[in-house]
Amino acid sequence: MAWDFSTEPEFQAKLDWIRQFVRDEVEPLEVLFPGCEYLPLDDERRRIVDPLKDRVREQGLWAPHLGPELGGQGFGAVKLALINEILGRTSWAPIVFGTQAPDTGNAEILARFGTADQKDKYLAGLLSGEIFSCFSMTEPQGGADPRVFTTRAVKDGEEWVITGRKYFSSNASVASFFIVVAITDPDVPVHRGASTFLIPAGTPGLVIEATHHLVGSHPHEAGHSLVRYDDVRVPADAILGEPGQGFLILQNRLAGGRLHHAMRSIGVAQRAIDMMARRAKSRFTQGSSLADKQLVQQFIADSYAELIPFRLTVLHAAWLIDTAGEHAARAEIAVCKILASQVLKSIGLRAIQVHGAMGLTEQLPLAGVLLGGVALGLADGPTEAHKVNLARLLLKGYEAEDPEWPSEFLDNRIEAARAKYGDLVEHIPAVPRT
Repeated sequence: MAWDFSTEPEFQAKLDWIRQFVRDEVEPLEVLFPGCEYLPLDDERRRIVDPLKDRVREQGLWAPHLGPELGGQGFGAVKLALINEILGRTSWAPIVFGTQAPDTGNAEILARFGTADQKDKYLAGLLSGEIFSCFSMTEPQGGADPRVFTTRAVKDGEEWVITGRKYFSSNASVASFFIVVAITDPDVPVHRGASTFLIPAGTPGLVIEATHHLVGSHPHEAGHSLVRYDDVRVPADAILGEPGQGFLILQNRLAGGRLHHAMRSIGVAQRAIDMMARRAKSRFTQGSSLADKQLVQQFIADSYAELIPFRLTVLHAAWLIDTAGEHAARAEIAVCKILASQVLKSIGLRAIQVHGAMGLTEQLPLAGVLLGGVALGLADGPTEAHKVNLARLLLKGYEAEDPEWPSEFLDNRIEAARAKYGDLVEHIPAVPRT
């Protein structure tokens, strides 16, 4: 029976190196270059960031989400989870390690569905860490529901013509290329009628109408854009995968993205707990430290008690992917998506409370933890939709029973016991006689 929570010493050494490297070398970038993670490197940032990336490559840790044939490390989902929970502590770490969203998900679907030419044209740049990409899916009215998408792609000779509008196209303002989901056949169900297209930035008709920022973001950040596709023409070979495979590609990309978000959320939550514990032991009020106050102790205990099962759920989902494939982990990935938002919000709120008014200022990252939890409740589809889908998936494993008397109704159980063991006992139930 294989049941093991250990990490082999060689990989543990890598994790130890990552933890120290991120703390000492990467976290300072938060204050040096706040909100600049997704901006193309200028000379000043490049002098610091490029050598850090080189050190990551020297350790064999660059782009750990992809296989070695694509320049990654092929670590698998469990090892990737262990890495990402460390990288999640700071927004700059994924950039330095080549694992930033949404580029990780975009790279994965390019690797899985792209042609050799598409990989040469688009994937190579992502793997170099020199460019960013945009996944342009959600729409102003329909949100993330592809069944109501209005963006269309129509074949015109040897070209596709794409028309429509997309909203919350993250990093569109800095992206070198876009992956766009459009309806190619509105007369069939969406799982057969949607397709994905690769469009280089600057293509005529691709217009960024506006770029919006989440509350608390810096105005120079890449943001989330409203993009108009105004009769954008792309060649026939711009389609990613086959016509009608868009929904399949969409599901493959979002499933991985949800798990990556959850992996990084572990590190975010752990950093908030660390801050809470240090503050509790350092601040004195009403005759004793905050760490001696039972309510603060409860905050810390409750936070840890939420984080541990969440972390185990993430690792279990990753283990299922490694051992049985992504399809086998559908329910667990949905649970990770649901829990990530809940855990960050509750732990973030407690950490703010322990820090008092300071916790809500820009001097501490805790408001960002709380808002990050809110954002994760919306990213890659709203949490409510995932709860509905998870319930439907789980319900498939159950059969209906008698509508009047549940199967666990005592009289029903007595009859079942009598049918099985009635010839061996005198009375059912056979209780001691007084």
